[in-house]
Amino acid sequence: MKLLLDFLPLILFFVAFKGAEGSPEAAAAFATQHFGFLVQGGVVGPQEAPVLLATVVVMVATLAQAAILKLRGRKIDLMLWISLALVVVLGGATIWFHNETFIKWKPTGLYWAMALVLWIAQAAFGKNLIQTMLSAELQLPDAVWLKLNRAWVLFFAAMGVANLYVAYHFSTSAWANFKVFGVTGLIVLFTLAQGLYLSKHLPPAEEDGQR
Repeated sequence: MKLLLDFLPLILFFVAFKGAEGSPEAAAAFATQHFGFLVQGGVVGPQEAPVLLATVVVMVATLAQAAILKLRGRKIDLMLWISLALVVVLGGATIWFHNETFIKWKPTGLYWAMALVLWIAQAAFGKNLIQTMLSAELQLPDAVWLKLNRAWVLFFAAMGVANLYVAYHFSTSAWANFKVFGVTGLIVLFTLAQGLYLSKHLPPAEEDGQR
């Protein structure tokens, strides 16, 4: 359930974008009629309608995600707060200025924020957040935890760069595909690579228990 809730805004963004992309004229008319008051000039064109409608959807979905967690008495983690702030600010700018560039920066802002949080926690406070999250399940030497933390910092930093590269060198449709399928694939590959690395450092008993 939590996994679905985490990915719901991304899934809804993709569905809304692809749906509007298939009928841009109808999407433009719908966006102008229902959201024209949010747009500078009051009129949404066919080219900008898909990303504008998808941005509205992801803003509502992210707000709902935070509200659901709050109503259920669950803690809203730092990354969701950052994501919510980014999607409201950059999404609002995308809608008002008819400019998809703002929302395209949102994933990069989130990835770089994650990298900074992990790096600052370790460098300034001596707190390894990866170890904090996983130490109950894994027993590893401190040096391995440190390498793991650095690997995630570099991975998130690289993901931010990759997002910008795709955003500025490919179409918005290609960027939307990368945002959903490319990013998911890269995260899976990175996680598998880390699993192979960690398997070499697990205590014998723990390693046997995972087989």
